[in-house]
Amino acid sequence: MLSRRVAVLVPAVAASLVLAACSSDSEPKAEPEASKGAGAKLVQVSPVTGEALPDGPPDNPVFVVKIENTANGAPQVALDKADLVVEELVEGGLTRLAALYYSELPDQVGHVRSMRATDIGIAAPVAGQIVASGGASGTIRKVKKAGITVFSEDEGAAGFSSDPAKVRPYNRLIDLQRLDKAAKVAPIPGPYLSWTPVKGSEGAEESAAPESSASAAPKPTPASTASVRFSPFSTTQWKRDGDTWVRTNGHAAKEFKADTLVVMFADVGDAGYTDPAGNPVPETKMKGSGRAVLLTADGALETTWTKKSNDSTITFEAKDGTPVRVTPGKTWIELVPEGDGALDVG
Repeated sequence: MLSRRVAVLVPAVAASLVLAACSSDSEPKAEPEASKGAGAKLVQVSPVTGEALPDGPPDNPVFVVKIENTANGAPQVALDKADLVVEELVEGGLTRLAALYYSELPDQVGHVRSMRATDIGIAAPVAGQIVASGGASGTIRKVKKAGITVFSEDEGAAGFSSDPAKVRPYNRLIDLQRLDKAAKVAPIPGPYLSWTPVKGSEGAEESAAPESSASAAPKPTPASTASVRFSPFSTTQWKRDGDTWVRTNGHAAKEFKADTLVVMFADVGDAGYTDPAGNPVPETKMKGSGRAVLLTADGALETTWTKKSNDSTITFEAKDGTPVRVTPGKTWIELVPEGDGALDVG
């Protein structure tokens, strides 16, 4: 039987599916509109969740909101409404969140903080438009040079407001519905992750594996807890809650429930500047390849992640080289520093 949350492709069909997931980075993947069978149209899917879009894609872009991830910014507002979340290392050994909103645009999200160069690789796969309170001048130049649209409060973007219960810089909220009125929809390069095709979508028929081959697929190791260490000052604790994973030391008013928790180990460089306290600002390279562990309702699966360029889809392979697909749903990605980071699964 295939895992409910992680599907492993059998070798017979792997090549064609991997090509579908990892087509040329320079050629945007168009929304599927070709007919299937006798006049039936392909089911369109969300590039951020892999789920079916029976009414077609939203008429808004993917917004990538930078959110404070310390007690100073608690409670995090509308984090549970995001489609996908990436936790990234920032200066001082702390972390910050990049929350991707596409299927739903809350009128209050926060608390919003500044952007980092790491956000280029986070936003680019789905032409995400970054929403931030501001950013260092060098970071803003680098992000915009990469072709990423930025909505910054420091530059007068609409939709920002103050939370009267908080103080600056931890009190900034964004109304994504209002911001959307000023945004322009851009072509989305492709899916964020290599999703398992939903029924009626492109590649769905080819992904069906013979039952005789399913038993040979790599199996997840049972897991119910996970501890993700970014630095001596920041560790995110997780527990399995039914079919989802939730943080046990998070700061959200209502916690994000991840159908799949992805722990990716990636190289970290120096962004080239320091914060006001003199701490060097890190830049995590969200491209290349490295170790990744996929945690689902069925347990933990060791894989290798690959992302050819900033705007490429993230793909996974099991230890034996078998391509691994992620079942559609909400995903949380822990972008952990290679070398200094660690994962403990129990």
